[in-house]
Order: sequence, then structure tokens, then C-alpha cells
Amino acid sequence: MTKEAFQSIAQLLSSPKKIAIVPHRSPDGDAMGSALALYHFLLQLNHIPTVIVPNEFPEFLAWLPRSEKVRVYEKDRENTTKILKESELLFALDFNALHRTGEMEQVLNKLVAPFIMIDHHQSPDGFAQFTYSDTQFGSTCEMIYNFISTLGHKNLINKTIATCIYTGILTDSGSFRFPKTTGTTHRIIADLIDLGVENTKIPALLFDNNSFDSLQLLGRALQNMKILTEKNTAYITLSQHELDTFNYTKGDTEGIVNYGLSIKGIVFAAIFIEHKEENIIKISFRSKGDFDVNQFAREHFNGGGHINAAGGKSNLTLQQTVEKFEKLITQMTIQNEIY
Repeated sequence: MTKEAFQSIAQLLSSPKKIAIVPHRSPDGDAMGSALALYHFLLQLNHIPTVIVPNEFPEFLAWLPRSEKVRVYEKDRENTTKILKESELLFALDFNALHRTGEMEQVLNKLVAPFIMIDHHQSPDGFAQFTYSDTQFGSTCEMIYNFISTLGHKNLINKTIATCIYTGILTDSGSFRFPKTTGTTHRIIADLIDLGVENTKIPALLFDNNSFDSLQLLGRALQNMKILTEKNTAYITLSQHELDTFNYTKGDTEGIVNYGLSIKGIVFAAIFIEHKEENIIKISFRSKGDFDVNQFAREHFNGGGHINAAGGKSNLTLQQTVEKFEKLITQMTIQNEIY
């Protein structure tokens, strides 16, 4: 984003406004962390911000500061639509195409107030008046830190905002293991810790709150894993029946796809999860090295994301989706250049 664009945004934020903050559907740690960090920042500038998520966020993120103030579009369409229509400014965080908000897209498409997009995914759409898009960042939360700092308000980043930012960086960087974790990332983390972030407590809140049912579901997922050795690929399936058997709640399947990628020699991993209510198969892709799962998801499964982490969906049955995936894989060369 240009210096002039930041100056224009600073001017927009110079007087109190009703502002809506919208992350993507099925918000993860980066989406919720960036949305709530921005929320707390805007409060300090005397704005009236509201975070509106398309659908429920996972329970393991409910400890984030003021998460109880977050409005859920799917649970209260009438009132959240009213808030969106009355907003004088909107932030789109951690997504770069309106369809990533699900049913909210039909409302967002009709709004006349300006949008500010802050996002780190590839190939942004042009719906926003101001687009802060940079794929070099490993998380939108890291961009929020830079956004606030560039506006000249780094002094307003307090422990509360720092906690939200830390959460998003931690989750989207795979606990600092993913390739886009840079020296700058760690320097930001050091600043956040100096502001009081409880860096030993937050990982426990995020990753050590499993229920017995969620661990049983993980066990079933691992039992269902298939390995395509010649293609250096692993994939997992979970049916609606299996989700119901183990009392699935939102967030229970978070990170399961990474177990496939943790196997020695595996370069490409996927998980296919059946959701009968939405009549779709939700898909997550992960890869190592140069294998581009963003391109794969965009070309074949109506999705996208990053080179090494992407998502998609299928309107076929679970079996048909897996068959399509296996057929695609047999036609590809997926080399193991990691070991």
C-alpha cells in the first residue's frame, strides 16, 4: 500500500465512525486475532467498531479479549445486516474475495461505505477502496501490527492488542515453523512479549484444551489416513456419520491435516470432511517445498490460499471427491525434494 493510501486511511480514521470489521467464514486464529486486535485499536481512537463474523468461531478462541462482543451473522441476520448497512467504514480481514464470507456476501456486495482490505493471500479481488495485500507476510495479524505502526499509532498497541496479534501470528505460522516466519516476525513477537503477552500460557489455551471426543475423532481420522507412496501424498477423510459419532464441534478438526504432512517423505497432504447440512465436502491442503496447493485448490476445488496451505470445497459426495482427488494426483508429478 502506498504512503498516500495510508494517509487517506489516517484521514478516514481521524474522526469517530461506525466501523464494521469482517473476517472470513469459519474464522481461525489469524482471522479472530486480527479482527479483535483492530477492534481494540479502533476503540482507542473513539470509533464505534463491531466485529461481525459470518458464522461461529471455534471454542478454543473464546478466551480472546472481548470475544463475547463478536456478532455472528448466521445467528442474527437481521441485526447484523442493519449494523453493516449503517457502517461508515468496513474492514475486510484475512480474506481477499467476498465469497469467502459465505452468505454474508449478498449483504456486503450491496454496501456503499468504503472497504479497507488487509490480507496476505494471493490474487486479491478488487472490491476494496483500499487494499493492503502482501503475500510476503505469514499472517494478517503481522500486517495489523505493521498497519497500526505505519499509521503512527504503535504506542497504542497495549497488552490486549498484543495478545490478539500474538495469537494470530502463532497459529498462522504453525507455531513459527512455516516458511514465511522471518526475522521480522520474531522481532514483532519480542515486542509483543515485552508488552506483557503471556507467551507460555497462550499455546496451552489454543492447543491443550482437547475434549475426549475430539481426541477420539482424531484417532478415527488417523485410522482413515491413506498414503499414496509413489506420489508422496497422504489424505484423510471424515464422514458426517463419524463427526456425529464423536460429537463434533467447530474447531475439532483444526490441524488434523498436518498429521499427514508430518510423515517422512510426504510432500502433499489433504483432509476431506463431509458436512451434510451445507451439502459440501470441506477440504484443507498442506504441502512442503515448492508444491503449490493454492494453485491446485483454485484449479480443481473452488478454493485457494497460500503456496503451502490452502482450502477448497466440493459439491460431489465424499467418495466422488476422493476419487476425483486420486485421479488428479495420478496425473501429477509430486517430487520429494525435502529430504
